[in-house]
Amino acid sequence: MIPPAVEVTVIDADGDDRTGDFALRVGLEPVADGLSGSRLASIHVRSDSSAPVDAVVRVAVAIPSADPWWLIPGAFYGENRPIENSRVFPRFQIGANRPADWERLISEAWEFRSDRAATPAVFVWGAPGQGGIALAGAAETSLGLTGIGLAHDSLTGRARVHLSFPFREGPVGYYGDAEPRTAETASHRFAPGEEVSVEVRLFELGADRHSYAPVLRRLHAESAAAAPLRPWVDVPTAADLAAHGLLRWHYDPEPGVLLETVGFDREVSGQDGKRVDRQAMHVGWVSGAPWAYALLRHGIRIGSDEECAAARRVLDFLTAELSPSGTLWGVWYRGKGWTQSWTELKRGLHSRTLAEATLFLERALQLEDSPQWERAVRSSLDVVVGRQRQDGNLGSVHHAETGEVLSWSGASGLAWVAALAASRHRDERYLPAAVAAGEYYARFVESEFLHGAPEDVDLAPTSEDGYVALMSYLALFEATGEERWLDLARRSADWLLTFRYSYDVSWAPTTILGMYDFGTRGADQASPSNQHLHAYGLICTRELRSLSEALGDPHYAERADETLACFRQFIARFDGDFNAYRGMVSERFYQTECFQPKGMLLTLSHAWCVGVLLLACEDSLEA
Repeated sequence: MIPPAVEVTVIDADGDDRTGDFALRVGLEPVADGLSGSRLASIHVRSDSSAPVDAVVRVAVAIPSADPWWLIPGAFYGENRPIENSRVFPRFQIGANRPADWERLISEAWEFRSDRAATPAVFVWGAPGQGGIALAGAAETSLGLTGIGLAHDSLTGRARVHLSFPFREGPVGYYGDAEPRTAETASHRFAPGEEVSVEVRLFELGADRHSYAPVLRRLHAESAAAAPLRPWVDVPTAADLAAHGLLRWHYDPEPGVLLETVGFDREVSGQDGKRVDRQAMHVGWVSGAPWAYALLRHGIRIGSDEECAAARRVLDFLTAELSPSGTLWGVWYRGKGWTQSWTELKRGLHSRTLAEATLFLERALQLEDSPQWERAVRSSLDVVVGRQRQDGNLGSVHHAETGEVLSWSGASGLAWVAALAASRHRDERYLPAAVAAGEYYARFVESEFLHGAPEDVDLAPTSEDGYVALMSYLALFEATGEERWLDLARRSADWLLTFRYSYDVSWAPTTILGMYDFGTRGADQASPSNQHLHAYGLICTRELRSLSEALGDPHYAERADETLACFRQFIARFDGDFNAYRGMVSERFYQTECFQPKGMLLTLSHAWCVGVLLLACEDSLEA
């Protein structure tokens, strides 16, 4: 591939070209980092204007592409939003360049601030079978927060990626909902004669879209030294705090549930006059079986009868009543009882939630026997295997009463693979069903577009899809020893790590995250739709370590360790710690302008956030 030309322009705050008012010098040198086609571009800019100029320096490269594929780690994947997705967030579409398109958050060109990205880099590939190019830079420079952009010109058939110093966002802003915001533009005031320099990394990419993986690994290695890990407590202490948080704040013995959210402020009421605590429990995912299992493990390890009894009561409650279709239910609500998942499909039960609950019930059965838990596992797996399509698809949403598969779209059914493989000793049909499903869902991993795992963002690509894929393909490898599954597990791990922050975001010093110096390295962006940091990646701590062992490659275990270190920050060590109560853990850390101003913390403790930290601690202490 012939290296593309590096294009440097200077634009003013209105987007007009002011390059003629500046003297530019570009140096391009190869970098000996073991990556083919790796170069460092050094850009020197001097203002020759006789008056101050508010401007942005833009560094771009372009490749021929009639059908580009994009990647901004954690923020943009391919088209980013499937056109049929019910959740609205930025989507790429060739030829979409009208204000009417932008109102629907659809465009052929997007620009974002760098703190929306897990690594400040942007990748593009040409049509299938063609190579690509990537640009990366510092998240911040002397010019301010960096910007990341992509654009396609359907007239010339060229795809462009660029970095801006400082950032620009557009054509509209995104704040976490379907309403487009006014585009935000930063600029630097260049004084007459002022000189600045910035550096940009340029990488040539192979035709396989997975060629992003060695680039991101290299960039992580280079940035980690500037983002030291700083956990507040050691692992045993974090485990004890999390167990206390589940038991004290989330567990309700009547009827035996882990309440999904609990407010930091125990005196505040919501606008409807009700307590802000969510009187609900999913069977898996944001509450339920996985976190009751973690509490049971902790209780057994430290000899706490109280913790063990609470965990058993939760598992007993969620298995006591199965849906008429034979699986677990979706969600329990106080005053309403068991009902469907959060899907828009009426009476729908979401595969990922059901499968995750089934998997952790199976793991609980490895700790102690329960005929009721086993019955729930067998029934759920039996009916899902019976619904499996001939091509291996296990369905994404199932009707609670009839068992009809309401949706086959997306990859949420992949979660059943881990549950089936873990329970293979219970029925000879389970492992063949898991293998057939693994073959079907491999297309999502190989195309680098996993999507559909969480209930609340429909068919969006999310970090949780990566966790599901890793857990399932590693389970297949452990069950069969076949290298194909190990390779898919590796690719899945690389994909989930695209969401993992490789650097520390900077904060305004008087925000809560700034005052506590929260380090973002190791945290995951939830998704391009939900742009906040979360801890759910801790769920596959064991799998990342096992993957490292199987591959003889310590990288994945090290990335698991940094995530566990990251989220040993902001677990309340005592009542009043960051305005929370002992053992509480927030779901959201706002590292960019989305949902809430940057630097804020969601003042709700979530059962899954406490539980997933406890699970990762128990996995670490057992390792």
